[in-house]
Formats: sequence, structure tokens, C-alpha cells
Amino acid sequence: MAEDREQQGSRVVTLGCRLNAYEGQVIREQTRAAGLDDAVIVNTCAVTGEAVRQARQTIRRLRRENPSARLVVTGCAAQVEPETFAEMAEVDLVLGNAEKVDPAQWRRIAGANDFGLGATEKVRVNDIMDVREHSPHMIDCLSERTRAFVQVQNGCDHRCTFCIIPFGRGNARSVPVGEAVEQVKRVVAAGHREVVLTGVDLTSYGPDLPGAVRLGTLVQAILRHVPDLPRLRLSSIDSIEADPALMDAMAEPRLMPHLHLSLQSGDDMILKRMKRRHLRDDAIRFCEDVRARRPDAVFGADLIAGFPTETEAMHRQSLALLEECGLTWLHIFPFSPRKGTPAAKMPAVPGPVIRERAAELRAAGDTRRAAWLKSRISSTERVLVERPDMGRSEGFAEVHLTQPRAQGDIADVIITGTDGARLIA
Repeated sequence: MAEDREQQGSRVVTLGCRLNAYEGQVIREQTRAAGLDDAVIVNTCAVTGEAVRQARQTIRRLRRENPSARLVVTGCAAQVEPETFAEMAEVDLVLGNAEKVDPAQWRRIAGANDFGLGATEKVRVNDIMDVREHSPHMIDCLSERTRAFVQVQNGCDHRCTFCIIPFGRGNARSVPVGEAVEQVKRVVAAGHREVVLTGVDLTSYGPDLPGAVRLGTLVQAILRHVPDLPRLRLSSIDSIEADPALMDAMAEPRLMPHLHLSLQSGDDMILKRMKRRHLRDDAIRFCEDVRARRPDAVFGADLIAGFPTETEAMHRQSLALLEECGLTWLHIFPFSPRKGTPAAKMPAVPGPVIRERAAELRAAGDTRRAAWLKSRISSTERVLVERPDMGRSEGFAEVHLTQPRAQGDIADVIITGTDGARLIA
């Protein structure tokens, strides 16, 4: 959970992904411009049923802490389940994902003395599938001390059987290459040393734009037209959609060698039941192809434990994939059914089994991460200094710096050890 809170202005609490955090900043800026300074805004996530439960819990806590504030709920969970939040007595208004980045909505709220609306009247959620154009906010960025996240894509045209997100984000749409390049130039001029390209389905970037545009086109354009950018990084990608230009760009040293893959399972039958577009061998081949171009490549991955119909043998296939793809940074999700998705109607794996398999995947991931970190001892790593005592390597490892360095420096350091979770230099 992230929170954007200043002495003046509304309180914005963001749950979920980096993209939501990015949009939380957009909300913050728009509410400030609108003069809205007395609201509490909860920007929700809908990726799992647990995420929705946590959103409701957070809303109740925030109402207790802010009994007189106007409480607005928005984000993906508000988009796909508006009635869930409209029925909560703690909530004054529910906004959809398109509405939350519309400055006119925040001006309207700022001008209202009191909502005074019933459960059915306090919902402003339009059909996100009707949104076709990219929004102006998509070329803004979420800034951290030395790193900037630039949103270049939103929505998803795929319909994985477990995923509700397309119904919260709409169909895929992309920021034109020229606009994205200009935004990267601006953040580099502002002093950021690393830019992370982000989106809901980043590797689906481009088909809605004129010409033969893909993510690789954009990556190469940024590297070519922003020579002062030291480091370009990609957020989560779908490996089966990686285009030839993107694969060619992997040989460019300024494109970071860390890739986080949306794999979800290591078993072909489960992948088909998920309606994924890749098979097990595709994932393994992709990692091999990237390493052929970039021997220092480091991979992370999302994996779902206990998807409906998953047997113990299928689970073992996911465990084996960690080794066969050479995965280092893992995000493990116990399967959580989402109402309205095909997977919610499939034969379920018992809850205790799901939790056991998730724990086993996490333990295997921890072992692999610790081994990879240990393998870096005595190596020289190029580190972006985010705080005087902490930086991030090109392979996305956190590095504890025993000798303080200037924030924003990109320094070559010698790794002297590891504590199992990070490197020490």
C-alpha cells in the first residue's frame, strides 16, 4: 500500500500495482489543481479476491480515522465491482478508472458541499471497454528519487480465464512513439538516471498505432533519441509477444538485463486452461534466446499456485520451470477466484493445498535468489545509488553500500557479501 499525503491536499491511498501508484500520483495532482483538500481517496486493486477484501478493510479503517472527510473509492475494484463499494456506509462516492483521471470529475467533487447520495446514485463508473484513445495522463510519470516510471500503454485485449483486469482497464491502447520519447527526454532533463516503461500489457504496445509499431520500435527509438539516458528498464512483459526489434535491443547495454515475465504456470495443460498464449517450451526458449544476446540477463516471473484442476504433477512442472528458465525474482500468487471469470467456475483445488503449493514455490524461489546473490560475490556491479547507503544493480538486486555515495550516481562497486535478500558492497 502506498500513500501520498502532504500537509495540504487530499489523502490518496493506493493499493496494488505500480501502474496504480502511477495513477495515484495523477489523482494527487488533479485534486490539488481542483482545490480538493478535504477528501480521502482509495485507489483500489482487483487482481484477486483478497485484494478486494483488503480494500474494504482499508476503507473501514480510513473512515474511522477520518470521520468527517469525504471518502472516494476508485481504481480497478471500483470499476469491476462498483456495487460492492456503493453499498458500504463508509463510502461517499465511487469513481471508475476512466473517471479517476478526468480533471473535470475532481473539479465537480471539489465544488460540491455534500454528496448526500444514495447507494445507486453515488456511482460514476462508465464502461471502460468504450475507452479507445490513450489518456493525456499516460505521458506523465511517477517519479522516485532517481528513477521515473513512464506509462506508455494501458488496457489488455487478451482474456486469460483467471483475470478480471481487462474489465477494469479496458482494451489495449498505446501512447504514440513521439510522445513517449519526448516524455523520457523531459524526465532525463529533470535528473532521472533510469526510466521504467510500464503498462498493463506492455508487450502489446503498438498495434493500435499507425504503422508497424511494436514495443521494440519504442525501445529502440528511446535509446536512439535520448542518448543521455543511462538506464532504460521494462516492467512486466509477456514473453510470447516479444517482437524481433525488442530482442535485438537486448544487446544494448543501456537496456537493463532484468526482465520480469508473466508466465503463470509451467504446465502446458494449465496454460491452455488459463488461455495463455505460450507453452512451457516457449518460455524456456525465450529465456535461452535472451541469454544468447545478453549473457548477464536476470529473469523474474509471476506464477499462480493452485489454479483450478492443477494436480501435484502439474505443480511439479511449475517448480521445475524455475530451474529450466533460470528464474531469480519470483512473485507467487495463490489462486484466488474472481467472480465473472471462467476460472471461477472450474473445479477448485482445496485451499490448504493451494497454500502449501504457494509456500513450496516461494521457498524454491528464495533458494534460487539466495544462490544467485551468492554468485555475485567478488563481481563488479554497476549500481544506481538511490540513497547514500542503498542502490540497485542492473540485474535489479538491492545493494547495501557500506561506503555512502551520492544519490543519483551510477557507480561500479565490488560485491563483498550478501545477507540472502540483497547484495553488500
